[in-house]
Formats: sequence, C-alpha cells, structure tokens
Amino acid sequence: MDLKLGVFVVPVATDNASTVAQILEAERSGLDMVGVQDHPYQWRFFDTWTLLAYVAGRTERVRLLPDVLNLPLRLPAMIAKSVASLDNLSGGRIELGIGAGAFWDAVAAMGGPRRTPKESVDALEEALAILRSFWSDQRSVRFEGQHYRVAGAHPGPPLTRPVRIYVGAYGPRMLRLTGRLADGWLPSLGEHYLHPGDAQKGHAAIDEAARAAGRDPFEIERALNVMALEGQPGSWADQLARISEELRFSTLLVGVPQEDPVTFVRRLGEDIAPRLRELLG
Repeated sequence: MDLKLGVFVVPVATDNASTVAQILEAERSGLDMVGVQDHPYQWRFFDTWTLLAYVAGRTERVRLLPDVLNLPLRLPAMIAKSVASLDNLSGGRIELGIGAGAFWDAVAAMGGPRRTPKESVDALEEALAILRSFWSDQRSVRFEGQHYRVAGAHPGPPLTRPVRIYVGAYGPRMLRLTGRLADGWLPSLGEHYLHPGDAQKGHAAIDEAARAAGRDPFEIERALNVMALEGQPGSWADQLARISEELRFSTLLVGVPQEDPVTFVRRLGEDIAPRLRELLG
C-alpha cells in the first residue's frame, strides 16, 4: 500500500505562531499532506483559505487541502476560482476537501442558507457540477440549479493539473454521491463521526455507486482524519497501521493535540512515518 501520512490542523487564530509552525513542521519533517478544518463561524479560527494561501507561500513540497470546506458559506464558482488560483501559485499542491455543511444555526447566523439533509446533498451535487465545469476547457459556464446558478461566467485561471475532490461523507446519499462524482472519500474517525464498524459499509456503498456509474472504484482515494492517537508514542505506528489495513484507508491525516503540537508533528514525520511505512511495506 502506498500510504500517505499527514496532519489534521485546527486553524486556531489565538496562537498564530503555533498554528503556522505546525504546518511548516509538516513540510520540514517529510509528511505528505496537511488538512485544515473549515469552520468559518468559529470566532477563534482563521479563515481556512486565507491560512492555506499564507502557508502555501512558505512551503514548497507538502500538499494542502481544506478538510473539509463548508459549502453553504462558499459560492461554488468562487471555490473553483480559489482552488485554481492557489493551485497555480503553489506549484500544483492543492486538493479540495468539501462537505455538504453542518452546524446550521451557526451557518444561518453568518447569513448562509439553512438546508435540510436532502437540500444539503442536492446543493453539493450541484456544486460539484459547477466545479467540474469551471475546471474543464469550457470558455463559458452556464448552470441552472435549485441552489446555484451560473450565467455565462468565464473560468480561469486553468488548473496546472487535475485537482482531487474529496467528499466528507457519512450518510447513504452522500456515500453514493462520492462513488458517482468524487475523487476521494474523507470522513473523520471518532465517536460523533465514522465508527470503525461502519467503514467497510461506507467503502461498499462507494464501490457500488462507482461501478453503477461506470467508474473504477479503485480510482477513488480513501482518506481518513484520525482525530486522536491513543496510548504512548511507541504504539502509534502500529495503531496507524491497523487503521490503514483494517479500515482500508491509504491516506491518514492525524489530529494535532493542543499540548506541544509542533513536537507532535515532528515526531509524526521523523519517527512514526518511517516505522509505519516499514510495517506496511
């Protein structure tokens, strides 16, 4: 298995230096990817796209993605523009994680729509269609949906290479949408998110939907946010190896603890990653 290992960063604005240092350490220590939470309504957090743009200019190798982008507060056409812009400026190191939305009271408080579960999935499907159109070779994009409308917009700049769209999916409709339309699945492992016992059901739903759409399920990357590691550092590589093998995920993004976060990222890159790849090799 060609495992990719990275970190899942909280964009805390009350300690600028620490937040940025975690991402710079991921680059320095050899980790593959940095995912940054996106909760625009959280007053303690930076805007995720602004943070990603800032750290993209201070790194050269590590891949960056919003994990996952809050769609209801971001217009799909502008998401397409932001991704293409940062893809160009970063040398092709940007991926897109996106979700249908949550915390609807907070979304509504910022002026966003309050959507039902059905509406949120429908809106995400419309958004994916708009993103694909903006990243195609079309000179003008038109789209008329229930939630979004594009009336002859001119896409640009063009992507430097195909950008993967990862969907944060849990429910049956979202899993089927991932299989039909996305490039990757990106849930979070935890009590209020994906339970270990549900991972195989999720893979099966995605695989079935992909085949029904004429796609190869193996082309859909399986990424997972591991919210926290348990036990002592000496057990972490074995723990991550079990998660990867038993739950069938080839990209793992590990949540960074609040206590001594930069040291944690350094240990993950310098000590845990080599041991993990040896276990899976």
